[in-house]
Amino acid sequence: MTNTPWDARLAALIVRPLCNSWVTPNHLTTLRLVTGLGAALCFGSGEWLNLAAWLWVMSTFLDHTDGELARMSGKQSRGGHFYDLATDAVATVGLFIGIGWGLTSSHLGEWTLLMGGVAGIAIAIIFHFRNEIEQRSGKIATKQPSFAGFEPEDTLYLLPLIMWLDGLILFLLAATLITPIIAILVGWQYFAQPNKN
Repeated sequence: MTNTPWDARLAALIVRPLCNSWVTPNHLTTLRLVTGLGAALCFGSGEWLNLAAWLWVMSTFLDHTDGELARMSGKQSRGGHFYDLATDAVATVGLFIGIGWGLTSSHLGEWTLLMGGVAGIAIAIIFHFRNEIEQRSGKIATKQPSFAGFEPEDTLYLLPLIMWLDGLILFLLAATLITPIIAILVGWQYFAQPNKN
């Protein structure tokens, strides 16, 4: 528990009462997908940006609830795990493409669409390689570094603050530069790792 991120700990507390209910992990995964795509669409509109940011915070948090409920209720399944991974990829790729689409009216023009696409494709590559590594060597091999209960992906919780500071273009630019580097590093990890199968 000491290495468990703070959001996962909170998710475990919230879903504990659902263990013996009709709510399944897949229900929570679907809610994560709906809120994530809702955030992407709101960002893409170029107008509902604050709503988009808070929908994304909700979606990011919900991403922890399905796994916690599955573990606590004994409802883990291979299909549910794959659905969770696919949902994470679709929601996150959609986020960056939506942001890029919504910012085309900014001073960067159509470049933001390309930037969102680059970040989205890099994210898709990261998810693919992480899934392959997990299939090959187990979940422990894809464990992210953490500090004081926070993981790198937790920076996405800052989207409302980024919106308040009018920093969405800077956020997209950073994602465009950083995600391809992470994709290369995760790809290197995959190809450098011996196949245990």
